[in-house]
Amino acid sequence: MGCELHLEICQHSYSTLSKEQILEAVNTELSTWLEIYLDTIIYGKDCTNLVLKEHVESMVCSDYSSLEKEKVYIQEAVFKFYIYSLTQEMAATETLQSDSEELSVASHWVLPSIEFHHIWQHLFYDSNIKNDLLHYVETTMLFSDRGVNSNVISWNKVILLHGPPGTGKTSLCKALAQKAVIRMRDYFTHGEFIEINSHSLFSKWFSESGKLVMKLFDEIRNLVQDTKALICILIDEVESLAHARKSCANGTEPSDSIRVVNALLTQLDQIKRYPNVLILTTSNMTEAIDLAFVDRADIKQYLGFPSEVAIYHIYRSCLRELMRTGVLNHKEICDISELKMLGYEETSNTKNSLKLLEICRASVGLTGRALRKMPFLAHALYLSGVSISLSQFLKAMQLVIEKRKRESLQ
Repeated sequence: MGCELHLEICQHSYSTLSKEQILEAVNTELSTWLEIYLDTIIYGKDCTNLVLKEHVESMVCSDYSSLEKEKVYIQEAVFKFYIYSLTQEMAATETLQSDSEELSVASHWVLPSIEFHHIWQHLFYDSNIKNDLLHYVETTMLFSDRGVNSNVISWNKVILLHGPPGTGKTSLCKALAQKAVIRMRDYFTHGEFIEINSHSLFSKWFSESGKLVMKLFDEIRNLVQDTKALICILIDEVESLAHARKSCANGTEPSDSIRVVNALLTQLDQIKRYPNVLILTTSNMTEAIDLAFVDRADIKQYLGFPSEVAIYHIYRSCLRELMRTGVLNHKEICDISELKMLGYEETSNTKNSLKLLEICRASVGLTGRALRKMPFLAHALYLSGVSISLSQFLKAMQLVIEKRKRESLQ
């Protein structure tokens, strides 16, 4: 049996073709290919099939059995297809009434959303966290669907990502929710993504905060009644709500902070009973989170600063995007595994890639957020126009990294 590949096909929102017609066009296109690149965005307009050119925005192929492969021969592959369209609407703002004041407590997206499109493909980590999280979601939904008794086998549907700011925790939560909705088409028709504004839930009348948490989860419970929707709840900077109770205990009376923590824990315990719920949380300060909350998390993953290898993947994806849009002239950049296989020997084919690797070494210590600004700053400060050569752009990248280092020393 060939290796199983997951092919996600994004159909244009204006397309009226049936999934069967799209699938037929995809199979016709694949029959003309020798190989397919993994985790690489294939745009419909670049395909030879006229139906795909007009009706498909993009396709992405993944294989989670091996992280080392960059491409797979078509004849060795068995495809599993996922066809979806993106919701075009931006986020809605959810509000709650607190006495005479209306508070903005959450942002709400319908998934799959155009705002989260292809975030997954552009996130790179040193651990296997993306695959682990996806398998976790698949197991969660399988166990719920099969009615596995949670009193016998325990899972809370809670993920906690922690680490310094700018390391991609929130982006990974959004990307995971989008990916889960696309992959779980057998279970759900769409998803709802609710990002809770933790700071807003701390009312200026502090005693109201616990009640606001309960009110918000009452609203979420209304959403989970739709069993065809996967409800993903993101609590960013969860330490704002789940603050360690031992650090805020005052005498025998529970403080307002303790009431908020108790309310949150109670609501999480109640909401996890629903089979279509996933709770995603992030924290910059895990030491400040209540241990009872930490204990409820099925997966606790630290996301730190990217290594040299992860930085190479990030920069390579940025440069490829600039080539796709014509800002850079097209020039092949070796995959890091290819450079390793060639013994990092400099040739006319590897020269630019080795230069990029040198820039990556100089970039160690920057967050993912900062790294993604570097190509923009390189162009803004040292270049102009389009059709720039890769070697020119890499020189500008080196200059902007050196400039940043000088400024950080001042």
